[in-house]
Amino acid sequence: MTQNLVSLTLSAKNLDAMDGAIATLEQEVAAFVSLSPEVVRGLVKMGDKSEQFCRQTAMVLAQNGDILPPSFLATEMQADLTAFDALRPRLLRLQEVVAKMEDTRIALGSDILMASLEGYSLMKMFGKGEGLEALRQAMLVRRPARRGRGGEGDQASVA
Repeated sequence: MTQNLVSLTLSAKNLDAMDGAIATLEQEVAAFVSLSPEVVRGLVKMGDKSEQFCRQTAMVLAQNGDILPPSFLATEMQADLTAFDALRPRLLRLQEVVAKMEDTRIALGSDILMASLEGYSLMKMFGKGEGLEALRQAMLVRRPARRGRGGEGDQASVA
């Protein structure tokens, strides 16, 4: 095998620990909301540029709470800002964990595919073609014939 981007063995203990951590997170975020793509598209969103405006507005509102009507929930705004600040570093950490897991999954898949292609070629080279027809057909599904070259498909790696 000429490519080996990652060597990883996940023991039952590792998997149980990850599953337990995920279950704990799922319990802790039970009160969080899930928004549909349509709702997200329709929302006014606070970005980097508007965040400073929002923070300054919250500060001014807190200093002048006596002039606000009772229907304006300045305390709710401040609670939202506090939760927003508490959530951000945890979300960044989780995004880094998910990105690392996804990169590892991609590397493992690439290693597996490269080893499969190499092994397939070796089997053909050494004349052990029996049983390779099913593999060849599986590769045709992965790499369907391309049009525009007289009907010939790009099957050089499997033909």
